[in-house]
Amino acid sequence: MDILIVQGDGIGPEITGATLTVVAALQEKYGLDLRLEHADCGLASLRRHGITVRDEDIERARRADGVVLGPMSAREYPAVEKGGVNVPATFRTRLDLYANIRPSYVRPGLKSFVSDMDLVIVRENLEDFYVDRNMYRGPGEFMPTPELVIAMGKITATGSRRIARVACEIARRRPRKKLTIVHKNPVLKMYHTLFLDEAKKVAGEFPELQVEDLMVDAVTALLIRTPGRFDVILTTNMFGDILSDEAAELSGSLGLAASLNRGDRGAVANAGHGSAPDIAGQDAANPASLMLSTAMLFEHLGETRKEPRMASAAAAFIRAVDRMLGSAATRTRDLGGKLGTKAFGEAVARAVRDDRA
Repeated sequence: MDILIVQGDGIGPEITGATLTVVAALQEKYGLDLRLEHADCGLASLRRHGITVRDEDIERARRADGVVLGPMSAREYPAVEKGGVNVPATFRTRLDLYANIRPSYVRPGLKSFVSDMDLVIVRENLEDFYVDRNMYRGPGEFMPTPELVIAMGKITATGSRRIARVACEIARRRPRKKLTIVHKNPVLKMYHTLFLDEAKKVAGEFPELQVEDLMVDAVTALLIRTPGRFDVILTTNMFGDILSDEAAELSGSLGLAASLNRGDRGAVANAGHGSAPDIAGQDAANPASLMLSTAMLFEHLGETRKEPRMASAAAAFIRAVDRMLGSAATRTRDLGGKLGTKAFGEAVARAVRDDRA
């Protein structure tokens, strides 16, 4: 399988390097036939080519079986007309990666802000109020006067149905088989009612599921008070972005936020956090998010390509990361441990080699 590696900006090269240390251990142990290619996107590409992501990069991603995408320093980019293109958004739109899958759970031995959480947030990835990706041509916001900005959201029946199907398929494979649809339709009456109605129609095709719908403000509180009530959460782009970060932090740290962007033909593993330029080059970044995202990519490829070795490698990857996070001696310093970025990668690689499950 061909995997395209884009290490990104800021801490991206460090956490990507640590992740690839573990990938090498997995290749050796499970006999994975992975061909790793590399592409420069972000600030490196801007310096070399005058643009943060080129058409050639997207075509290489399209040909690859999967992509590992490091964090990007989008806030440091110039205007779009000067080459500052949003890299993750471009990958998502050009590859039609309409589903963003974000699991969060409490790990034994690691301090968290809640005691009972094991959920997956399924976020629609291309519509809603994300104005840099929700229009066919041009941005979805404009400024008619110096004191007025108008931003347009977009929800389609087709987009709602296909993300609902992804959420239902995930929910039916989990033991609890529960789906919570999150919206704000009393305020956005037509907008979110369309999303809710289409999601319920799809959920009706899965009679084994327990289905409920809740407003987003209630869910933000319930994630803190009773997170154990949730299993699979289905929601729109912006709500999913916010709720998934909240869930990751409650589970222990935003640095644990695994994230897979997937469509019908492509998949991109992308750390669920930013590029943290303030700690770049200090061996201080926690690579767990990108590691767990890469494990999700391997799991997805194992399932869709009917490759059991990839599925086994993915499970071992997750076990090794969680095992290292569970001990202060082997977790990173941001979580009260002793290890830097590189040492954590080496520790997870050793755990992969020692894994007997």
